[in-house]
Amino acid sequence: MTRAGLTLDINDLKKVGMPAILMCFVPAMFEILAVAIFAPMFLGVSRLDALIIGSIIASVSPALVMPRMIMLIEKSYGTEHKVPQLILAGASAEDVFCIVIFTALIDLARAGEISYLKFLSVPISIVLGTIAGYFIGYLLIKLFKIFLIRDTVKIAILFSVSFLLLEFEKVSSIPFSGLIAIMSSAIALRDLDSSLADRLSQRYNKLWIIAEIFLFVLVGASVNVSYAFSYGFVVILLVLAALVFRMIGVYVSILKTNFTKKERLFTMLAYTPKLPFKPLLVQFHFGDMALTVAVLSILITAPFGAIMIDKFYDKLLDKSNRHS
Repeated sequence: MTRAGLTLDINDLKKVGMPAILMCFVPAMFEILAVAIFAPMFLGVSRLDALIIGSIIASVSPALVMPRMIMLIEKSYGTEHKVPQLILAGASAEDVFCIVIFTALIDLARAGEISYLKFLSVPISIVLGTIAGYFIGYLLIKLFKIFLIRDTVKIAILFSVSFLLLEFEKVSSIPFSGLIAIMSSAIALRDLDSSLADRLSQRYNKLWIIAEIFLFVLVGASVNVSYAFSYGFVVILLVLAALVFRMIGVYVSILKTNFTKKERLFTMLAYTPKLPFKPLLVQFHFGDMALTVAVLSILITAPFGAIMIDKFYDKLLDKSNRHS
């Protein structure tokens, strides 16, 4: 998230406008709707169970998508129409939306009633995270100007602040997104001191070489293959149906953009890799089934989306003559 924020120009986000906001929740809503429609038919679960399963698998994976969008920005592919910036902005907030939807549905399954305040917490957590993160970025800039310290130490400070923000999200009694705050603080660094942001971004790029290895090791460790095929081919059909609905949701979100047909297709493909959070559902009768859907969602969408981005970005996106 820090690496993405150091790359994003706040003016680019302003130019993207409403479609970036729509990308935060519309594709996820389409995917949840697809699971709600097809899971009762394919798996025989209730409509509520289907909605819960949908909320688990509906979010895009920032860990898989963001590094690739950063690479496109650095290479100036699709930057004229802000395609990678749009995807970065949406991917950073979609997880927040899906987690809130999931917790609200779990409350409904347990108590028989739903708290609509949880839905209100989505925009509140994003707004508070954005404000707090930008303010922290401002304070860091002031700190770095007062004390002359090496960029390596500055990165260590950024890491420390990031962990504190994540921990604050856990203990906070108010809606607050630590991930959004982390990204917002890095955006503030870019906005207030672009030369510093460029230097730190270069160092983060070197760190990412090692971090990416750990990422994919953890992705592999999270996959329990024993679940993957226990429910048969119908789960694969469900995941594919949900993926189609997600791509339709992406298309709806970018209708008001000036994207070319190729850019629209790329955006739809780039928003498919997912790494669903896998909450403890053992107390629910559909826990194993939910894990199975989550595992197959990873196995199908993560390699598909990553390959589509890596193989077709230079064919579907135009390379700008200058860094936009």
